[in-house]
Amino acid sequence: MIQLVFMYYNLLMISVIVSTYNRPDALRLVLLALAQQDFKAFEVVVADDGSTDKTKQVIESLKTKVGYNLSHVWHEHLDFRAAQIRNKSVASASGNYLVFLDGDSIPQTSFIRQHKKLAKENYFVAGNRILLSSDFTNYVLQKQLSLQQWNTWHWFKSSCFGRINRFLPILSLGEGSWRYLRRTKWQGVKTCNLGIWKKDFFAINGFDESYSGWGYEDSDLAIRLIRNQVLRKDGHFAMPVFHLWHPKNSRNREPINHKKLKEIENSTRIRVIAGVDQYVLKY
Repeated sequence: MIQLVFMYYNLLMISVIVSTYNRPDALRLVLLALAQQDFKAFEVVVADDGSTDKTKQVIESLKTKVGYNLSHVWHEHLDFRAAQIRNKSVASASGNYLVFLDGDSIPQTSFIRQHKKLAKENYFVAGNRILLSSDFTNYVLQKQLSLQQWNTWHWFKSSCFGRINRFLPILSLGEGSWRYLRRTKWQGVKTCNLGIWKKDFFAINGFDESYSGWGYEDSDLAIRLIRNQVLRKDGHFAMPVFHLWHPKNSRNREPINHKKLKEIENSTRIRVIAGVDQYVLKY
């Protein structure tokens, strides 16, 4: 009913899809950072690719504390299946605008507000991330630091000490024609920080679930969106997220996934066969 009201009045209701797998300490920081957003009209769906009960315990412990509707979509872990769990989570979401965020990427307090500000019909918004060093990540997790509260000066000092890989993306810029210069470029689009209208996501049937293991499902999604005339809007210098370090995921399926990406790039296909549509009735 809430969704119908928002759609009737052409209002924007945001569903944040937070993907995770067995990093409850990082997920806790992300969920708490979302609780401190300066724009409050959103829900959070944790897209859990088969974590142990420790992740569920973190989510349950925070449900009454965060101030937003928090739900948990889980499936059994059978290799890296980010595409499938995100599709399942979108199918359960109430909002008409989706913001994808990784469960190890801490958003600033203005993250949701900036996504709302940049949202535009027939565009998706591709944000970026700032990488934390291994030592700094361990310190942040050990102390459970609230990085979303840090100001520009804190981050400048961190950059000087090599705790983050770059400082400039933290600076904020407003609207401008430069945000549309890469509107047909899919390269570099990552779903650790991505805003998209739900109707546009459903129009291409979401993520292609034939991708498993690490790699390229994000690029596949961006290619099909652009092909369907949903173009890229640049979210840089607006809502960077702070990505906690972790060892690289296994790349054993990268050649297979890269081949699939080349196939979609060289085709005219927009919709996928195994996508989000199959979960709509269930959720």
